[in-house]
Amino acid sequence: MIKTADEPIMDGFLNLNKPLGITSHDCVAQVRRCLRLKRVGHGGTLDPLATGVLPIALGRATRLLDFLPKTKRYRATLRFGLQTTTDDLGGGILVQKTAEDLTLNQVQSVLPEFIGSIHQTPPAFSAIHIQGQRAYDLARRGEPVHLPERSVEIFEITVEDWRPGDFPELTLLVHCGAGTYIRSLARDVGQKLSIPATLSALTRMQSGGMVIENSMTLEQLQDKIRAKTCPIQAPDHLLNHLPAVTLTLAQAQAWCQGQKQVWSAPPSPWWRVYDEQGRFLGIGQQIGATELKPHIVLVDPRRECYL
Repeated sequence: MIKTADEPIMDGFLNLNKPLGITSHDCVAQVRRCLRLKRVGHGGTLDPLATGVLPIALGRATRLLDFLPKTKRYRATLRFGLQTTTDDLGGGILVQKTAEDLTLNQVQSVLPEFIGSIHQTPPAFSAIHIQGQRAYDLARRGEPVHLPERSVEIFEITVEDWRPGDFPELTLLVHCGAGTYIRSLARDVGQKLSIPATLSALTRMQSGGMVIENSMTLEQLQDKIRAKTCPIQAPDHLLNHLPAVTLTLAQAQAWCQGQKQVWSAPPSPWWRVYDEQGRFLGIGQQIGATELKPHIVLVDPRRECYL
């Protein structure tokens, strides 16, 4: 069935500001209920004690989550003198000792060691799978959790605030790549200083091409749904980092039916694919130097149903 102009578009993205104290899965469930929509997903888990940008995908846009921009920005507050089981304030205390002698200069002297491509061990309480089980499920049962180091990228760390005291706190702005654990960063900065440290607050400022300034709370989302002004972003709106290609009508129909298209273009693994009317058809994968293969098709060519 083709949507009319008066019907709400349910394929696209929402920029949600996740509140404190609930999981990303809880947010998805609430959006699903609010919109009465089955297919809802999110673009990157935020811990219950974290807030900020949580990209929400609706309908067929859930298939595009892996193609959103990977870099993220956080505002993170580290507390020194405290080590916990979860590397944030939600866990049990392992070590607690004052760090009143720690200075900002000392902390700043080690921060450059965490910029660039670094190796990081994820927290034991994380959503990483270990033989089919989540690491946090094993950790909660008291079972040993052995997670291998992984390579992550941190592009920039900027000091925003420093609060000295018995348990000093440092607020950082962190620009990083996918897979970076800010809880691990807090723990590792402390280890480098030989002082216990944990994450005491975290806000994601940017994720998936979305920024916190344009985000909305769950309450605001509900108000906008009632007012029929829900700001759903088009499926391709966040994919401008991928190059685009336009197919003729015949090529578009064939491509949507699974047929590779012969073409010539600069090398890029993934392409946004459009037809001559500017309609977004999906994601194509470049094969070699001369073929474009359908990877994600978002239309039904038999019904001529386009997003």
